[in-house]
Amino acid sequence: MAIRERLSGNEAVAYAIKQVNPDVMPAFPITPSTEIPQYVANYIANGEIDTEFIHVESEHSAMSATVGASAAGARAVTATSSCGMALMWEELYVAASNRLPIVLALVNRALSGPININADHSDSMGARDSGWIQIYAESNQEVYDNYIQAFPIAEDTRVHLPVMVCQDGFITSHGVENILLVEDDKVKNFVGEYEPEHYLLNAAEKMALGPYAVSNYYMETKRAQRQAMINAREVILEVADKFEKMTGRKYSFFEQYQMEDADYAVVIIGSAAGTCKAAIDEIRNTAGKKVGLIKIRVFRPFPEVEIAKALSKVKAVAVMDRSEMFSATSGPLGAEVRAAMYQEHGTADVVNYFYGLGGRDITVSDFETVYDKLEILARTHVVTDMYEYIGLRSARPEEV
Repeated sequence: MAIRERLSGNEAVAYAIKQVNPDVMPAFPITPSTEIPQYVANYIANGEIDTEFIHVESEHSAMSATVGASAAGARAVTATSSCGMALMWEELYVAASNRLPIVLALVNRALSGPININADHSDSMGARDSGWIQIYAESNQEVYDNYIQAFPIAEDTRVHLPVMVCQDGFITSHGVENILLVEDDKVKNFVGEYEPEHYLLNAAEKMALGPYAVSNYYMETKRAQRQAMINAREVILEVADKFEKMTGRKYSFFEQYQMEDADYAVVIIGSAAGTCKAAIDEIRNTAGKKVGLIKIRVFRPFPEVEIAKALSKVKAVAVMDRSEMFSATSGPLGAEVRAAMYQEHGTADVVNYFYGLGGRDITVSDFETVYDKLEILARTHVVTDMYEYIGLRSARPEEV
C-alpha cells in the first residue's frame, strides 16, 4: 500500500535518498537545494540511514568527492543548484567521461548574472553537452519518482553514465504537494544493491581512472559515451515499465496531453506544464479549439524521432524555453525540437518563445495567447517574431 504524504520537492528527494541509503553523499549548501543535504544529514544524525556525509568547502569539492567515492566503488550522490553546478563544471565532464553512475539532484535556478535565486533552466541547459543523462519533473511526485528511477538507469551495465534529476527551484522544491511514497522495501528492491564491475578499491584488479587521453584515444572515449547515451534510451523505458508495474504511475521520454486530435501544440519542460494543462482545458471547454501539450521528461538522451512523430499531425508548434542561449533563432529546447522535426520532414510551422527567466511568472492567460498566435501562424505561415519573450516589460529590449 502506497504511503500518502505531503512533502516539498526537496523533502521528497531527501526521503528518496533515505530509502535508497547511498554509501556516500558529499554536498555543499546553495539555495534552493540546501534543504536536501540538510534533511539527509538529519536522517544520518538520527540513525535512520548509514550514508557517509562529507562536509566539503565548495561545490567543486562536492562533485570531486562524489567522483572519488563512485570511482572507489560506492553508490554516491550529491545535490546542487545554479552557480553551484557552474563551480562543478570541470567535474561534470570528468564524471561522465569516467562513466560513473552518480545521481545528482539539481534544483534548477538561474545562473548569475545578474544575481538571481529563482527558477529557470540555465544551469542544467548549460550542462546539456557534458554527457549526463537529464531527467526533468513537473511536480513533487515526479521528482520523487524520477529520483528513484535514476539509480537503475545510471548503474545499468549498458549505460554507466551519471544522471541529473532536475526540478524547478522554489516552485516544486519548496512548494508542498500531496504525493504517494513507495514503501521502503519496494524501493530497496527496485534500486537493488550496487555492485560495480570495476572500481579502485578492488584489490583483485589493478586499474587507473581518468588518465590523460592522447589524440589516439580521446575521440574513441567520446564515441563510447555516445553509445552509452544511445543505450540509455532503451534502459530508461525498461526502468519506467518496471516502475509502472510497482506503482501504477507511467513514465516515458515525454508526456502527451490532449495530443490525440491537437492542431496546435506547445512543447515545454518542467513545472510550467501544469499551467499549460490548465490553459488547454479552458480553451477546449470554452472555445472548442484543439490544443495540446508535449511535456519533455528526458532531455538527454533527446527523443528526437519520438518527438517528431508526436508532432507530425499538428499545424503549428510553440517550443517554450526557460533558458536563453543567444542563438540566432531559438533556445536549447527549440533547437532540439526543430532539428528533430526537420530530420523527419515535419510540416508544422514552428515558433520559439522564452518564458520564466529568473523566475518570471507565466499564467494561463499567457498560454492562451500562445495558442491564439499558433492559430494565426497555421493560417498565415508567417512568423512575426521567432525570438519573442513572454511577459517582457518592454517591447524594445534596449529599454529593459
